[in-house]
Amino acid sequence: MDTKFAVDASTSIPRSSFWRSLPYSKKIAPYILVSPFIISFLIFFAYPVVNTIIMSFQEILPGQVEYVGMANYEKLSNGQFYRAMYNSAVYTILTLLVLIPVPLIFAVLLNSKTMRFTNFFRSTLFIPALTSVVVAGTIFRLIFGELPGSLLNEFLSIFNVDPVNFKQSAGLSMIVMVILATWRWVGINIIYFLSGLQNIPHELYESAEIDGANAMDKFMKITLPLLKPVTIYVLTISIYGGFAMFTESYMLFAGNNSPKDIGLTIVGYIYKSGIQKNELGFGSAIGITLLGIVLIINVIQLKFFGLFRKED
Repeated sequence: MDTKFAVDASTSIPRSSFWRSLPYSKKIAPYILVSPFIISFLIFFAYPVVNTIIMSFQEILPGQVEYVGMANYEKLSNGQFYRAMYNSAVYTILTLLVLIPVPLIFAVLLNSKTMRFTNFFRSTLFIPALTSVVVAGTIFRLIFGELPGSLLNEFLSIFNVDPVNFKQSAGLSMIVMVILATWRWVGINIIYFLSGLQNIPHELYESAEIDGANAMDKFMKITLPLLKPVTIYVLTISIYGGFAMFTESYMLFAGNNSPKDIGLTIVGYIYKSGIQKNELGFGSAIGITLLGIVLIINVIQLKFFGLFRKED
């Protein structure tokens, strides 16, 4: 009997038709559609995380792997780790203070009907996000260079200000990195807030105007509350982005060795320990610690903003 016309006993449907109908099954189709994401998640996230957790309890040398228990985590109690955590925390806090209110204000302005050339400003503000962080970091290193001929020092010389070495000062170098982050990420956050603003029904503003609300009342009583989900999302990804920052510091200091570790971030410390010093076990312990810290911070802020609270 030709297998092409074999009948499946349970369905009484020709086998070839049975396989063709699977993607259209209400029970099977959802699993088929999400399977690429699940497979990618397992291969590129779940497996590396599990493997990193295992490596964090090992000492890994060329051709030799030895379990050392909590020794790698005990080594975290050192000055470089604390300095890297401090730099990453300060950087994250400063970027949050800029990358949430500033894009929100720009988004409100760009969403206003009285604003002119909105498409031009949207494109202009978004273009930095398309720039390679390596190129942007190199340009900022030249702008804030320590030589008298650097762009900013040339500008300061107009006001008879002596040349400033931004990369020798912890405070100034941090400001430079925050400026770079602001220049690069404001446009993306504007897009997020614009998408939220355009989903707010205009009738709400019209009703508020009838009740005598001014622009500030509408912003505080309508815009901000209805933008809460978008704001929480921007806050969450900004916390992750702040603690994950590495390339900006690496390019600004032309390497991962900044003076007195003023530009060392926690990811930079992972790179220095795991790659440069070939201490993969210790680097894995740093990575897992960073993962735990970011996870705890985000869970706390999500709980604080009521995302886990059931709606009435």
